[in-house]
Amino acid sequence: MRLLLINPNTTTSMTEKAAVAARAVAATGTEIIAATSRMGPPSIEGYYDGALAVPGLLSELKEQRASGYDAAIISCFDDTGLEAARAFSDVPVLGLCESAVVTAGFLAQRFTIVTTLERSRVLIDNLVRHYGMGGRAKVRASDIAVLELEDGAPEAIGKLRAEIERALDEDGAEAIVLGCAGMADLTRELQEIYGVPVIDGVAAAVKQAEALVSLGLTTSKRSSYAAPLPKSFTGTMSDFSPV
Repeated sequence: MRLLLINPNTTTSMTEKAAVAARAVAATGTEIIAATSRMGPPSIEGYYDGALAVPGLLSELKEQRASGYDAAIISCFDDTGLEAARAFSDVPVLGLCESAVVTAGFLAQRFTIVTTLERSRVLIDNLVRHYGMGGRAKVRASDIAVLELEDGAPEAIGKLRAEIERALDEDGAEAIVLGCAGMADLTRELQEIYGVPVIDGVAAAVKQAEALVSLGLTTSKRSSYAAPLPKSFTGTMSDFSPV
């Protein structure tokens, strides 16, 4: 099976980090095709960045069709463009946040998502409620800019660990979800340090994508995720006109 892992921002080092995490858990015979958006922001931090990242994401989904893939994973914890991508695609499309919180729900009654900035915390909190996990999950911000994680700065890791410790002490968290694809390489280390399940959305999405493909299931095309109606778009959006 072939899984397309798309980074909807334009920073290739983040794509590579997510691809390593994906390949580490992929089953024998699963190929991870890593792709980076070629237009949009270098990192996605909040609603504005996310909105401007969607065209690049959809463009990459379209261009990769020629090589063929059985499912796609959007490698951003904001689940950037997830609903649009599901309407656009004829294969399963998974987001990191939804995959991670569903996985955490199998393992713990109470869990905390530790993300980057406050603006992302609010967005992710809304997503968690949308996914029906608002009563079981708390979202915390560690005050780390996404691109700081790429540098591996000790200060950034220290902030992340401090917020995890607050989650365990103050929230009664029984598991921790890492709320950014840029944290994927820290999962095992943090799990060993704190002795609770630590869930990375990239790994969770890979295993769920494999399950859906193995079961022969794909996104329903009735109602919500029906294919877009044919119409002509104008200006710079003309290439995205449904056909």
